[in-house]
Amino acid sequence: MKKTFQLIATAAAGLEAVVGREIRELGIECQVENGRVRFEGDIESIIQTNLWLRSADRIKIIVGMFPAKTFEELFQGVFALDWENYLPLGAKFPISKAKCVKSKLHNEPSVQAISKKAIVKKLQRYYARPEGVPLMENGPEFKIEVSILKDMVTIMIDTTGSSLFKRGYRIDKGGAPIKENMAAAILLLSNWYPDKPLIDPTCGSGTFCIEAALIGKNIAPGLYRSFAFEDWTWVEKDQVQKARAEARAQMKQDVQLDISGSDLDARMIEIARNNAEEAGVADSILFKQMRLQDLHTDKINGVIISNPPYGERLLDDSAVTKLYQEMGETFAPLQTWSKFILTSDEAFESKYGSSADKKRKLYNGTLKVDLYQYFGQRVKRQLRE
Repeated sequence: MKKTFQLIATAAAGLEAVVGREIRELGIECQVENGRVRFEGDIESIIQTNLWLRSADRIKIIVGMFPAKTFEELFQGVFALDWENYLPLGAKFPISKAKCVKSKLHNEPSVQAISKKAIVKKLQRYYARPEGVPLMENGPEFKIEVSILKDMVTIMIDTTGSSLFKRGYRIDKGGAPIKENMAAAILLLSNWYPDKPLIDPTCGSGTFCIEAALIGKNIAPGLYRSFAFEDWTWVEKDQVQKARAEARAQMKQDVQLDISGSDLDARMIEIARNNAEEAGVADSILFKQMRLQDLHTDKINGVIISNPPYGERLLDDSAVTKLYQEMGETFAPLQTWSKFILTSDEAFESKYGSSADKKRKLYNGTLKVDLYQYFGQRVKRQLRE
């Protein structure tokens, strides 16, 4: 098997730099590109990035890249790749996805079929199996993806399985929850640190609060879930168990966090508590049923993070306008607090009553949203007495 791999971490548009920073913090050099971060690594790197990246979607191996304008060139390019270094005899290898953009080859089902045929032929030759006799595919699964952009083919294997946002703690959710990896990315983009108070006044199923607690306690986001690569014969089980054991040893269970979430809906608060319990952080978060307008605090230098309901999600326009006005009035007295508010409403600032210090364009799924950032006045904490 290969010792090193060309790898990419995929990311939602606007979050690539956050993913790049996380990868560098793991001690891995990387290049940030549109929608992904490219890096090189070994099996250990595959394990660590899946286990620890909070803001990425998936980790994929790049098997190879080559130009192709015809199906014959596609077949020969796929056939030439070193599949024997990835796919053991008996492996399942569905071509799970083909995506063609601005390319001569644009029939995606045909791209899938021809890529599959080329891999089958290569493996039949390598494992000395007669042509015409189907390969048995009853072993571990390697999901293969084919991407063709401007006639350049990239062939990848997904190491992750279910997307990295699926941490495994979400028992239930509300009408329009934010994905866990996007919530984590926004926390990493904010000026919140675990020694600061954090409030989510529209907490829904509790995602921001739970992700903050996972960051504060240094709990690896992938610790309690499994990954596709764990079934692969060339990934040592001992190596995965060792990485998980090391991640457990790095948890800071005794750290004191000041994280609270509130919501008007009592049912959502119950869901948030259950999710926090499942994530192992229930003791670090105070959830409370409360109207947003009733938010008051004497604490200083805190951070408010909110993903309020907006037009495309849950509320009609008049209710959204009223909610944003109430937000502006309620948050205004909290002058030392920074506020980070995610919404697709382009008229947010006028409804809220003040212009953001900074605005960042992101995508919540396919929906374009903005993260409005208001930075609090800095006050030394000892002046509090």
